[in-house]
Amino acid sequence: MKTVFRHLLEAQGIKGYEAFLPFYRAAAKTLPGGPYDEPADKTFQGWVYEGRRPQNAFRPPIVAMFGRGIEDLWQQVPDGAQPQSMPLPSGSLFECHIDSGMALGEMKRTGAMAVRRARKFLMDADRERVGENSLPLLESEVAQLVTKYPRVPLGDVWEDLLDAHDRVLHLIETARFSPSQLRDANFLAGILSFVVAKGCNDLEDRDQARTMTLVAAAFAKDAEHAGLMALVNGLQSLIEYWADRPTDAYFYAQRGAALATDLRGTVAPWLLGLQARAAARLGNDDAVRAANEAAAAMRERIVPDELDQLGGLLTYSDTKQLYYTVEAETFLSHGNDGLARQAEQAVVGFSDRESLDWAFGDLAGAQCNLALVRLFSGDVDGARDAMNSVLSLPPAYRNNGIVVSAARVREALGHGPVRTAVVARDLREEIAAFPPRRAALLPGSRA
Repeated sequence: MKTVFRHLLEAQGIKGYEAFLPFYRAAAKTLPGGPYDEPADKTFQGWVYEGRRPQNAFRPPIVAMFGRGIEDLWQQVPDGAQPQSMPLPSGSLFECHIDSGMALGEMKRTGAMAVRRARKFLMDADRERVGENSLPLLESEVAQLVTKYPRVPLGDVWEDLLDAHDRVLHLIETARFSPSQLRDANFLAGILSFVVAKGCNDLEDRDQARTMTLVAAAFAKDAEHAGLMALVNGLQSLIEYWADRPTDAYFYAQRGAALATDLRGTVAPWLLGLQARAAARLGNDDAVRAANEAAAAMRERIVPDELDQLGGLLTYSDTKQLYYTVEAETFLSHGNDGLARQAEQAVVGFSDRESLDWAFGDLAGAQCNLALVRLFSGDVDGARDAMNSVLSLPPAYRNNGIVVSAARVREALGHGPVRTAVVARDLREEIAAFPPRRAALLPGSRA
């Protein structure tokens, strides 16, 4: 029997320590939090030929090399299996030569600098042309940012997000807009303020997040955009939810739901999902059921609006609605077979990286929910399986929501019959070692 790790190395023609080390070093350079320890030749031989698992200090570069968690890489594979049957993931370091990848990255960086200069020139020159070029540029940029945000570490978008936010404020202060163009500019400013507030919350800077939601609400009101005003209420609820203030979270979700009564976009069921989660934190079973049933009925009448067309952070997919429904039930300590199937369906729905719905935070949250549902039914081994990918996430991806969700699983492992199981004890220790600080979020790939 061989490990998947060994099979994948052999598939790439890497059969010795000297061949392996350059790829390990290249992966380590892409990660924040370094420098990372390099394994000795004897350590590498133990991984490959004795099936020993790497110590925690070596795991992040190995995960980055293969795009797979340690649990997956150290699964045993029958000797007759072909390495080619286990292809490397898209974006693997093995898919291109290291030196050419570095050159390509430098080319992209300098190209981006040229685009920023040209964009600044157009926007500065646009003041007398009443937004002829600046608004289309901003619209395109906003669409890219709201789509990219949930798919990459915050450090990969933060600088561009703050830059765009600064530019739209400057334009509103200085440019000559017609009334309709000014509404469009306020709408874009509101969205960018919304995303900046979300970023502050992911960094656990909740005071700044709350302040920025007030800014976003002011722009939404000036844009006379009911959907955006409701969306901001949803974010206010989300901030209080992760701050462990469920009463405030429920209040903001209710306020937003009242604004969204006549809306047909997905912001309306999102607010009901937020309401259900907050009600679950308060232990209000009836309110959870009522909100989830109303959200399910509303889903049947959805007509995508302007926010949904932008996508990313601004839309609420079927899979995300299922994820919220399951999460609310986990706060009520439910773990029946039907809920387990829903939890598994949510994980599967978020597992396709090519899907427009994919978001690393939602996938990790859905996996934590699956672990909780399995724990509540006494399946500690199933909970362990559900948490493998979460605990293998590189530090740059461990935002506030993921860390809090993992902590919920750790707390549940300390209660009920499962608490005495060896697997439960080991999993509690692994989650305890899951870094609780978010300093690694900045920078991401720009480290």
